[in-house]
Order: sequence, then structure tokens, then C-alpha cells
Amino acid sequence: MTTSAKAQTLVDLYDAPEILRVVNVWDVVSARAVAKLPETQAIATAGHGIAASFGYDDGTIPRDIMLDMVGRIAASVHVPVTADLDDGYDDAGETTRLAIAAGVVGANVEDRLKPLDESIAVVEAIVKAAEAEGVPFALNARTDAFVRAGGRPVEQSIADAIQRGRAFIDAGATSVFVPGILDAHVTRQLVEGIGERKVSVIGLPGALSAAQYEKLGVARISYGPLPQRAALTALQELAASLYKGGVVPDGLPALN
Repeated sequence: MTTSAKAQTLVDLYDAPEILRVVNVWDVVSARAVAKLPETQAIATAGHGIAASFGYDDGTIPRDIMLDMVGRIAASVHVPVTADLDDGYDDAGETTRLAIAAGVVGANVEDRLKPLDESIAVVEAIVKAAEAEGVPFALNARTDAFVRAGGRPVEQSIADAIQRGRAFIDAGATSVFVPGILDAHVTRQLVEGIGERKVSVIGLPGALSAAQYEKLGVARISYGPLPQRAALTALQELAASLYKGGVVPDGLPALN
């Protein structure tokens, strides 16, 4: 498919009645392993995971390194790829143009709870850049209304997320990513306030299942850095076993 066709496919997956499940990857080999599964409809990159792979803290990896990796991932799989592009790297429009040139057809870009007008301007810059490239880019505009809430009451975070989410949708975002452990009561309010099939969530320990979020009208669920943590845990456990005299288990599939 062309880049534009992949982008439209991704947009359609957000709009579909079924929740879009994306398992986050951090390099080419992890992307290929996930893409081989018949259930995989799209790939999402994990900004935290890619940063960790290169020795950076989350949110501090340089743009050129991030774009190089997400481009390699996009070129290695046949499904649409949506990338975590942090806060847009101070020039969200140009970052979007470069991401599209690399084969990426959607992105998460976070607001970090900056003033609302600044955050809306970032969304508008991304949408404008994508339109100039002729690509229906699937922007999953992230608001940190919960993860940067501090000690404020949850009702304030809900109201903030709804205000920002509506503004992002009005500015052209495809969906609004609200990370945090969201229970059914909170999720229901977010969907009612932002829109059916317009809210994106993260699957964290203690959160609802994908099926439960789907019934509440959520568009997408992703898993952030957790798939990489699971892989690293398996690696560390294998290493510990080998140090104690164990052996590599039989039957490992040749995924690399």
C-alpha cells in the first residue's frame, strides 16, 4: 500500500466498532515479531522503549535518532505504523513531515499540560503538515491530564482532559490519548465528553481489559513500555537460569 492508503487504513481502524489493539514495539526485530501475528492490524512504536534502547531517558532521545528508528520499523512491516513522537520536538509540523517521509502514518504527540492554546497550535501544525503531504495522518493527540495531575481531585483531571480532548478533535486530531489507570466510571465520562470512538487508553496493570474498554466506546488501546519490560524480564530470567547451570529451552521459534 501507499503511505496515504496505509494512513487511511489506520484512520478506519480508529473509527471501527472494534477497539484497535496495538502492541508497542521498539526496534525492527520486535516489530517483525508482532507483525507476524495474524491479529496484528497496526504497529505502534514505544517512545519510552526506543529511548531506553539507545540509553536515553523517556522524552530525551534526539529527534533524528527517533525518526531513524521509526522509519526502519515502518519499512520492515506491511501494516500501518503509528509512532510516539514525544512532544513534537519543538517543531511538530516539521517532525510530522519527516515522519511521513519515513513511512509513518500516525503519531502520539503529548501536550505535557502546556497552556491549552499552545497545545492546540501543535495539533494544528501536525494536521496542516499532513494535509500538505496529502496523507490522512492519524494523530492520537495525547493529554497528560492524569499522569501530570499532581494531587488535584480526579474530577478536575476529567474536566481538563475533556476540555483539551474536544479542542484537539476540533483542531483535526483523529483521537485523544488519555494515559493513566482509567476505571469504567472515568472512562465513561471521557467518552461522553470527548466522543464515541475518539478516546485512546493504555493497558496498565490495574486498568480495564481491552474488551471492557471497547464496550465503553474507546477507540484504541496500547501498552507503552510494558511489552519491552516483559521481553527484558524474560531475558533476565533466562540469563539468571543460565548462570545457575540451566540450559536454553527447546523449541524456541526463530523470530530473529
